[in-house]
Amino acid sequence: MLSWPNFLSQTFNGLVLGALLALLSSGLTIIYGTLGVLNLAHGAMFVVGGYAGVVAYQYTDSYLVAIAAGAAFVLVLGVAMEQLVIRHFYDRPDEDQILVTFGLGIVYVEVIRFLFGSLSQSMPPPSWAAGITSLGFMIYPTYRLAVVGIVALALLALYLVLYRSRLGMIVRAGIEDSVMVDSLGINIMRVFMVVFGIGSMAAGFAGIVNVPIAPITPDIGDSILVEAFVVVVIGGVGSFPGAVLGGLIAGEILSLTSMIDPSYSQVMLFAAMTLVLVLRPHGLLGSQGRA
Repeated sequence: MLSWPNFLSQTFNGLVLGALLALLSSGLTIIYGTLGVLNLAHGAMFVVGGYAGVVAYQYTDSYLVAIAAGAAFVLVLGVAMEQLVIRHFYDRPDEDQILVTFGLGIVYVEVIRFLFGSLSQSMPPPSWAAGITSLGFMIYPTYRLAVVGIVALALLALYLVLYRSRLGMIVRAGIEDSVMVDSLGINIMRVFMVVFGIGSMAAGFAGIVNVPIAPITPDIGDSILVEAFVVVVIGGVGSFPGAVLGGLIAGEILSLTSMIDPSYSQVMLFAAMTLVLVLRPHGLLGSQGRA
């Protein structure tokens, strides 16, 4: 039923969902923009981060420890994945990269299914973000509001690393001319390893932050990966600001459409992506080529 309170509630839900999609997609677009690798294991990283955080919470009853443990675990997993597998595929055809990351994603999900089964796992919000908050014109779950702030801080940290740090300067230079960066005595492969780990960590962080909102299951990574790719296409492949803008747009489309008919939410998301591709083939904030 359409009503003004329902519209406001769904708009805020779209903001929360959009923030999570922006964080997830920023990791995906950072990896592609820097390394040129289409990481189809990114959705699985979202799942791994969620489960790692839940396990940490079960042992410590601490939300902050769960967040830190989930993000750290996926960071280490991403670094190991890049070191052992991905770096051997930088010069291979795109289809090889797609197949190997798709296969790794399946392995991660099946390991999780073996360890935890197919039942969902949940975690309560922290005590400081439990309950509801009155916004004057409506009441809204406090944790969902907190998520917007948490994700905004995470995105700001990613921005500062990429655009206001020496690492970010090296990364951007390596995208343009990795041979020249190597000749200056900088180990560009080590930098790429760190970037892949950071991009993966963004997915894991989004996964654990989302658990108090919606229980996590081993299969949720498939749908979230599709939505993340749509966000990247809308915003512009390889564009960090584009991932943020695309995530917010996608979140509102999914949320507001579900208010009318949930079965059409995905349809409208893909329709929006098609419209963007027709009008701006490189995305809203993208440019021709990577980065």
